Amino acid sequence: MSNSSSTASPEGARASEASALARFVRATEVDTRMLGMLGALLLIWVVFHLVSDSRFLTPRNLWNLSVQTSSVAIMSTGMVLIIVTRHIDLSVGSILGFVAMVMGVTQTALLPDMLGSDSAAIWVLTLAIGIVIGAFIGGIHGYVIAYLNVPAFIVTLGGLLIWRGAAWWVTSGQTVAPMNQTFRLMGGGPYGAIGAYWSWVVGAIACIGIIALNVMGRRNRKRFNFPLRPLWAELTLVVVGCLAVLGAVNVANSYPWPKGIVKRYAASNNIDVPDGGLFIAHGIAIPVLIAIGVGIIMTFIATRTRFGRYVFAMGGNPEAAELAGINTRWVTMKIFILMGALCAIAGAISTARLNASTNAQGTLDELLVIAAAVIGGTSLGGGIGTIVGAMIGAVVMQSLQSGMVLLGVDAPFQNVVVGIVLVVAVWLDGLYRRRSV
Repeated sequence: MSNSSSTASPEGARASEASALARFVRATEVDTRMLGMLGALLLIWVVFHLVSDSRFLTPRNLWNLSVQTSSVAIMSTGMVLIIVTRHIDLSVGSILGFVAMVMGVTQTALLPDMLGSDSAAIWVLTLAIGIVIGAFIGGIHGYVIAYLNVPAFIVTLGGLLIWRGAAWWVTSGQTVAPMNQTFRLMGGGPYGAIGAYWSWVVGAIACIGIIALNVMGRRNRKRFNFPLRPLWAELTLVVVGCLAVLGAVNVANSYPWPKGIVKRYAASNNIDVPDGGLFIAHGIAIPVLIAIGVGIIMTFIATRTRFGRYVFAMGGNPEAAELAGINTRWVTMKIFILMGALCAIAGAISTARLNASTNAQGTLDELLVIAAAVIGGTSLGGGIGTIVGAMIGAVVMQSLQSGMVLLGVDAPFQNVVVGIVLVVAVWLDGLYRRRSV
């Protein structure tokens, strides 16, 4: 009797814990795939921190990680819609490189002659021209795919080669530098961040937004007689979300300007530097704010607009979507136009961060973008994907690269790891789809 009771007790405890976790997930309606991805990200961070002599989880590295992730995260939001509709885009890195080169030439050679080198309109016109060109290139791809019925794989593979060659052709392989001073703010750096005060303001606004979204969601559920989440579950989501936001702001504000820049800034503004030094926080970087803004807009497009519903309907069942009256060809073309515009925004951030346009920009970015979308839960079978998941997937991919750089891993082996991660992610996606059927 005693033996049977002693073995049953641990099993009962484990069953109780499992049921408690299951009840928590059901009550909060949290996506289990998202939880798994966040758990994997946390594990990656902890492992790299331990094996890199505690250099990974530092304000400096996390701040740089956020800036480095921005361009890939922006492009991954568009890749979600493309993969959801059962297409693929292998040309995003080359489009980024070509548009970045055009923007570099535009702001260094063309616009200064027309408007003067000190004109405040240079960076605005440069960005606008880049977005228009990127959207036009995406439109070409979308037209050939949707109206000429050429597979997206072939069209974008050709685009990968064409636009990479075109980027070289713009300047015959020469690097273009330096960029416009205001344009460079989009790349981050001490002056390309909003500082401690405004970072806390952004954090407070984000927390208010989280609370408002939960309140509005609960009201809508009541209005349409949908089942309500328990109040404790709502409060848990709000508290966890706000703590995550404020924690991220605190990390950004913990990373100070370099001492040399602080001295120059103090001298130019007649500020006395105390003996212990002057602490000026970077705050949230501008490219990170751009990426977050793009993520919010793309989430709204994907979940709150007719276009977004059409995209997911096409991915779920293309034939049924067409029979339902959806103009699938025009929707497909718009997806690739949007992808081209996002590549241009990512190219602007990349160019501003480097303070130069080079022919190597965007090389292999298509691999990172596709991997980010797939790791973030976008199914290659179509019909399933989230913008937030893809952006978290971008953080995962960049965390792997950043950690390997800290460990001194050679670049070729970094590509090996990224490739393995992509294959494993697709395999796990297949397992998930088979189990959910």
